[in-house]
Amino acid sequence: MRVLHFYKTYYPDSWGGVEQAIRQMCVGTGRLGVDNTVLTLGRHPGPARMDFEGHVVHRARQNFEIASTGFSVGAIGQLAQLARQADVVHYHFPWPFMDLAHFMARVDKPSMVTYHSDIVRQKNLLRLYAPLKRRFLRSVDAIVATSPNYLASSPVLQQFADKTRVITFGLDKAGYRQPPAAATDKWRARFGGHVNERFFLFVGVLRYYKGLHILLDALAHPENSRYPVVIVGAGPIEQELRQHAARLGLQHVHFVGAVDEDDKIALLQACYAMVFPSHLRSEAFGISLLEGAMFGKPMISSEIGTGTTYINIDHETGLVVPPDDAPALGAAMRALWDDPARAADMGRRAEARYRELFTAERMALNYHALYKELAAI
Repeated sequence: MRVLHFYKTYYPDSWGGVEQAIRQMCVGTGRLGVDNTVLTLGRHPGPARMDFEGHVVHRARQNFEIASTGFSVGAIGQLAQLARQADVVHYHFPWPFMDLAHFMARVDKPSMVTYHSDIVRQKNLLRLYAPLKRRFLRSVDAIVATSPNYLASSPVLQQFADKTRVITFGLDKAGYRQPPAAATDKWRARFGGHVNERFFLFVGVLRYYKGLHILLDALAHPENSRYPVVIVGAGPIEQELRQHAARLGLQHVHFVGAVDEDDKIALLQACYAMVFPSHLRSEAFGISLLEGAMFGKPMISSEIGTGTTYINIDHETGLVVPPDDAPALGAAMRALWDDPARAADMGRRAEARYRELFTAERMALNYHALYKELAAI
C-alpha cells in the first residue's frame, strides 16, 4: 500500500511536533508494509528528493509565504504526479495552500486529513479562508482528531463529526537512543547544582502560544524564584523572552537554545518535572509533553481543551492549571517541588499512561487500519 503525506514542513528543514508526528506515522506504518512518501516545501537549499528512515521525502521549492502559509507553484504539479502513484493521500491540517493545491491538482484518490489544530490567530484571514476550508474538509473521505478532547472542543470538527475519528499520536521509546551517562550528569549538575540537582524543563519551539511569558511571570514571584528552569528550543520570540526574563531579574532561568537529540534525551532524563504552559488552542497536542510522560516525568500543563489534558491528567500524572494564570502555575510548581514522593508517583503513572495509550505501535496499527479502509473505497 502506498501513502502520500503532504505538509508544509518536514525534516530536515524543520523539527517541530507535527513533523515528529508524521515521522512516527511513516516509520510505524512502514513496519506494517506501508510505502510512505512525504511531499513538503523546501525553504532552504537542499536535495529535491531524499531517503529518510525508510520513506522518501520530496521537497518542492517554496516561492513565498503569507501569514505562516508557504506557497509553491511547483508543489501543485508534484502533488498531482505523486497522488497518481498513491493508494491514499494523507493531508495534515492546517495549511491553506494545501487545500488549494488539492483542488488544483485534481486529486481523485481516497484522501484523509489529520486535523492537527484549529486556526487560532489569523482571525481576519480565517474569514476569507473559511469557504475553501469547508469545501476541502467536505471533500476528503476521513478526518482524524488527535485526541477526544480536541474533537469535543473544536467547532470545526463538530461540523464533520460523522466522518471524524480519534487516533492519538504515539512515540517509539526504542527509537530514542540512550545518551552517554556523562551527558545526563552534565545537565543535571549544570542546572540543578545547589538545589539537589533538580530542575523543571520546557522543550519546544518558542512561539506565541507556548505561554512562556506566563512561566516567567510565575517565576518572578519570590516564592518561585529559587526553582531552576531550563528552556530548550529556538523560535521567533526567543529574544523577546530573554529580554522579559532579564527585566524580571530571573537568575535561575536558562535558555539553552536548540540542542541535538542526545542532549534533548539527556535533559528529559535529568529533569525533575516538565512544565508546559501553552495557553492557546494552537497547542493542539504537545509532543514534547508526551515525551516527558514517556520518560516518567510529572507534568504541569494548562487546561485549553486540547490533547495536553488527554496526556496529563490532573492530580494523576501531574497538575493542570487554568490558562494564562501565573499564580496558579507557580503554585503548581511549588506543590511538585515540595513533595518529591508525590512527584515521583505522578511520573510513574505518566509513563504507565504512555504505555497504555500513546505508543507508536498503537498509532501505526490504527492508521494502517484506516488506510486499508480508505484504499478499499
